[in-house]
Amino acid sequence: MRLYFVLIFTVFNYAFGQQTEYVNFTVAQAHIAFGDLTKKEVEGEITYQFEILKNTDSVYIDAKSFKTISYVLDNRFSGSDYDGNHLILRGDFKAGSNHTVVISFETQPKKAMYFIDWEYPDGNKQVWTQGQGKYTSNWLPSFDDMNEKVVFDLSISFRKDYQVIANGNLVNKEVSDSLATWHYDMQKPMSSYLLAIAIGKYSKNQEVSKSNKQLEMYYYPEDSLKFEPTYRYTRQMFDFLEDEIGVAYPWQNYKQIPVKDFLYAGMENTSVTLFSDAFVVDSIGFVDKNYVNVNAHELAHQWFGDLVTETSGTHHWLQEGFATYYALLSERHVFGDDYYFGRLNEYAQELLAQDQAGESTSLLNPKSSSVTFYKKGAWVLRMLRQQVGDNAFKLAVKNYLLKYQFKNVETKNFIDEVERASGNDLSLFVENYLINTEFFKVELIKQSETILNNLRRKNKTLLIEEKPIDESHFAKWDLLYGSTSDFARMDYFKRLLKDSLIGKINLFRGVLNSKDIKIRQLVAQTLTKIPTTLQAEYETLLSDDSYSTIETALFNLWVNFPRKRSLYLDKTKDVQGFNDKNVRQLWLTLALVTEDYESENKSKYFDELTNYTGSNYGFETRQNAFQYLHQIQACNTLCHKNLEQASSHHNWRFSKFAKTLLKAE
Repeated sequence: MRLYFVLIFTVFNYAFGQQTEYVNFTVAQAHIAFGDLTKKEVEGEITYQFEILKNTDSVYIDAKSFKTISYVLDNRFSGSDYDGNHLILRGDFKAGSNHTVVISFETQPKKAMYFIDWEYPDGNKQVWTQGQGKYTSNWLPSFDDMNEKVVFDLSISFRKDYQVIANGNLVNKEVSDSLATWHYDMQKPMSSYLLAIAIGKYSKNQEVSKSNKQLEMYYYPEDSLKFEPTYRYTRQMFDFLEDEIGVAYPWQNYKQIPVKDFLYAGMENTSVTLFSDAFVVDSIGFVDKNYVNVNAHELAHQWFGDLVTETSGTHHWLQEGFATYYALLSERHVFGDDYYFGRLNEYAQELLAQDQAGESTSLLNPKSSSVTFYKKGAWVLRMLRQQVGDNAFKLAVKNYLLKYQFKNVETKNFIDEVERASGNDLSLFVENYLINTEFFKVELIKQSETILNNLRRKNKTLLIEEKPIDESHFAKWDLLYGSTSDFARMDYFKRLLKDSLIGKINLFRGVLNSKDIKIRQLVAQTLTKIPTTLQAEYETLLSDDSYSTIETALFNLWVNFPRKRSLYLDKTKDVQGFNDKNVRQLWLTLALVTEDYESENKSKYFDELTNYTGSNYGFETRQNAFQYLHQIQACNTLCHKNLEQASSHHNWRFSKFAKTLLKAE
């Protein structure tokens, strides 16, 4: 098995050609400026210092589709040898020699740097970047190869009434007339894909970690009341991860910035996480859609992905599996054991569903799914920790990070450290859990069943026995079950409903008379045909502190009890919901199709719903509006124009949705 394991990595390494064998780029100072923002114009200059490791006649720097680009090498030679993807420096480069190249450029990036709302007078104007999967070389001459790590110092000139945030520590801000230049300093090397810029109108709050690191948390000025629920537990999780990982946070500070129309939930750029502003929530929104898991996941990446970086996609689990696992540990620290084990069980069910669909793959397959890299990776780490013990696992992780800090890694590097710390030969573990999908599945089923049984035994009051259940107990739901975890109560409730909803009136009534937000939400989602005997109790769901519950309950009540539609609409008239206005947009749609309801306002309500399809709103809001207008067959000329524009949106999920809807019209 050991020979097979080594052979896998040898083959992948051999196939991975790298300029890093010949050249080592060490330091970069870049200055970035902007022209016409509606045309996405970027210009600048970047200076690289590099050392030649082996004799070579050329050195290249990635630069995709630049308008103009040229260089001056060692203050002596100039050139502009450019093939559309690479700037090529030609010469007689000798091993051991050191060089400096200054590159000047102009470009209009098609991706990796995104210009938001500059064509609209009232938009949320932003510029932000996304390097992973998109390549920073679209806006800055840099390196697509993540094995090339450089100390990048960025200086950015922009309008002085905006905030400009980038990697590292802000060491100076120079203001002149209407412009300012922000100077950021990085002290350690990183891969180019982790470079980040975020520009927008932001306010900022700061905290200091236990280890004296500055935690900078940005928010839109109008969202000051959403700051606390959005960033809840941030410092607690930061302090926990430093202790749990055993290696100090490796960068000068940590910044988090919400951005509009982001491509993903979040992105762990070195020292600066960008995340979707859909996670900016108030205290009610926190119940159903909060930033806690994404927050912890991206923070964990600062060690696993940024400090140590995969050599190639074959080892992607070293980033995503670790970040997922340590995010779970952070949530366990915040929410408790039952939450942690409940989430592990959810991950197990996702993996088993993937296997059932015939889509399971090796953890070392670079084409594996996100479920594999993230969820299987986390489970493998849990199983490995069980096998070698806590002390050996934590020592191995610490040694692995310290040995390979600011370098690139393969799976073998991590496994070797675990073997040293534990004294165990892990070749069979690698074969069974990382490579062999069948063995992993069998063990996953076994462990997930154990987790469920343990949770149910722990919460003895929630055991379902063979004897008939005393339904009078449901009237005392809060008293009997209120002290148990969310997962345990929800698991119990789902099992009570497993066979049939028939004859469960007392169960529903008991829950609807309780204050259990999560279980009441399950009732809203489960009981779509509402018995008249439960109508009054079901109507109380419209007052719950949960936007998801209100949305579901409003629709179900509107469908089930036509005579009271106006009453339900009046009660929920002022509820907006999440950032995507989920409740408000449902309300507008129902108000439009409800006969005799505020006929004098229908035109105003239609205009409001149509307005939400416009580009000045986030794509989540727009998608809701398009769906509702399509369902009521009311997508007018303006709506259709906005849908056409959405079909070329930079967020591929949204553009795909728009294209599909256009075909359906």
